[in-house]
Amino acid sequence: MFDRALLNLKAAWRDIAGGKGEAPPALDDNAVAKLREQIAECIEARGGEVSARARAASIGQIYLSLKPEGRERYLRVLAEDFDVAETALDEAIATYRKTRDVAGRLAAEAALREVLVSPRMKLLTQFNALPQGVKFLVDMRADLLKLDLKNPHLAGLDRDMKELLAAWFDIGFLDMKVISWESPAALLEKLIAYESVHEIRSWADLRNRLDRDRRCYAFFHPRMPSEPLIFVEVALVKGLSGSVQTLLDESAPAQDPKQADTAIFYSISNTQDGLRGISFGSFLIKRVVDDLADDLPQIKTFSTLSPIPGFRRWLDAGLDAPEELIPADDRAALAEADERLADPAALKALLAEGEWQQDEALTDALEQPLVRLCARYLTGRKNGRALDPVARFHLGNGARVERINWLGDVSAKGLRESYGLMVNYLYRREDIEDNHELFARDGTVAVSADVADLLAPWKSAKENAPKIRVRGSRNPLRRIAS
Repeated sequence: MFDRALLNLKAAWRDIAGGKGEAPPALDDNAVAKLREQIAECIEARGGEVSARARAASIGQIYLSLKPEGRERYLRVLAEDFDVAETALDEAIATYRKTRDVAGRLAAEAALREVLVSPRMKLLTQFNALPQGVKFLVDMRADLLKLDLKNPHLAGLDRDMKELLAAWFDIGFLDMKVISWESPAALLEKLIAYESVHEIRSWADLRNRLDRDRRCYAFFHPRMPSEPLIFVEVALVKGLSGSVQTLLDESAPAQDPKQADTAIFYSISNTQDGLRGISFGSFLIKRVVDDLADDLPQIKTFSTLSPIPGFRRWLDAGLDAPEELIPADDRAALAEADERLADPAALKALLAEGEWQQDEALTDALEQPLVRLCARYLTGRKNGRALDPVARFHLGNGARVERINWLGDVSAKGLRESYGLMVNYLYRREDIEDNHELFARDGTVAVSADVADLLAPWKSAKENAPKIRVRGSRNPLRRIAS
């Protein structure tokens, strides 16, 4: 699929470039010198618009023809040879400093701003004017992000590209569309390829995810109409869902969406690596909530069923000092339930085996302490940031930690990342703004009363006690350790 897209792009640009621009798989010194000349000519904009497009297409063709090593050298040429000119910058700063009258200072300030724009920005902007040029730049930045951005020149190129893309991908330019089973096959292929949370295993699996009791929404850019930028998969159900395997069961009959009272956001996938750092997720979720509320007004609960990708790594590290991590009552209960759980090193090894979840007695013994620890992890912070990246996203968007689900994802990936635990983040429309402000101001996490109960052993801690705001009442019908 992606090879076809690349071939189509190369063919389109070859026509614009007049057949010029092909390059060997790698750039030798002679080819680099020629590339510098071509870029300089393009930046100087000699000739009219047609010749400028042809030069930009030729330079883009070179990049498309290169293997990864050649592309890295190409990007280094852009980063190192077409950055802000230091001499011109020094002169502009000196002029600004010595100018005293208002008109002169304003003119000097304008000149300084112009000098601060690196010459390569003109080339990057010209790429944008070519067919599929926006997608080309997104993919070029994806290549750049694979390199060592500790290099100041490469970091500078990344800032330039991110600045351009952030402007071009402003939320006001994006269209939200519903993807259904009737959508073009090429688009459905991309859903399968881009799904990053729960792998789509087959066309039957995809069809199940697009059935009448499911919804899939995506953001598109007008210049990339066949490329979803981010998409969210939604299940329309009754009550909160606690198991992704149950939610995605292909043998389960489709439900009447008009009987649903809950929308479960169970997968959110960013599709374009080159747009890293440019966030659409919060806007997409809020738009989807509004769309569903208008279309199906009986739906009152909007929640995720989310992975907890950093929990296992955090817990494994904490088991090296269990007395600081596991409450005394839980340590005693573990030892009493199964002697294998008394020793933290043995517990760590047992969990690493990957078969423990099939032992009912063992899972019963592990449930309460691991769910408690997960609650601690989800409300914890380090260096001012939430420990878990998915928690950081949803809490920053104004959700609350509603429920922690024991063995909610027993796939190999779920066990590898979080020992099978999943979490529901609840989006209560009237609380979203308040929750967001509390989290942004001092890291206070909105939690349900049930989750607050899980945190009781740490509430009296003098240091690193979780900052929480309890919302909602307890629900005795929920299956949650407490």
